[in-house]
Parts: sequence; C-alpha cells; structure tokens
Amino acid sequence: MNEWLTIFGMMLVTFGVRYPVLALVGKIPLPDPIFRSLKYVPPAVLTAIIVPEILLTDGRIDLAFNNAPLFAGILAGLVAWRSKNLLLTIVLGMLALWGWTWLIS
Repeated sequence: MNEWLTIFGMMLVTFGVRYPVLALVGKIPLPDPIFRSLKYVPPAVLTAIIVPEILLTDGRIDLAFNNAPLFAGILAGLVAWRSKNLLLTIVLGMLALWGWTWLIS
C-alpha cells in the first residue's frame, strides 16, 4: 500500500509542476526568442542522454577499439547524416552494436 501512495504522490507532484506551464503556453503568446530557442531542447536532451552512454565505461571515458557503443554510435551518426532515415539509422546502429559486441567477445 505504501508503494502505491508513493507512486500516486509522485504523479500528483509531477502533474502539479508541469500542468500549469503547459496550460499557460496555449493562452499566453511566447516571445519569438523563447519560441525559437525551444527548438534546441530535444537535441540537447538527446545529446545529454546518448553521449555518456556511448563514451563512458565504468564512469571513465573509453575511446578504446573494443568500445562497441562508441563504434555503433559513430556508424549510426554517419548513417543518420547521409540518409536522414530514422528506421535505417536505428536498424544499422543496433546491428553494429550487436555485431561489434559479438566480434570482441
């Protein structure tokens, strides 16, 4: 029962913090500089999530040849840049990750 109360409380806090901002955005026009700067939020968040996952191993920067996520990330980045195809990028990136992990193990 305690776990459910904790989950419900977390839900209320999250909703209480986010809803007022989202409700006001539709009613109050945002200044143009703020609106333009919001388009950089998704790339910044994705970079903050992906780069540590690719570069760090046990809390240290790992640029070694046997770093499979680094190899797959570089390949996926090149595929995304050249093809602009999300599905192809994901499929080739995952195949590279699995294949490189299999080769080095």
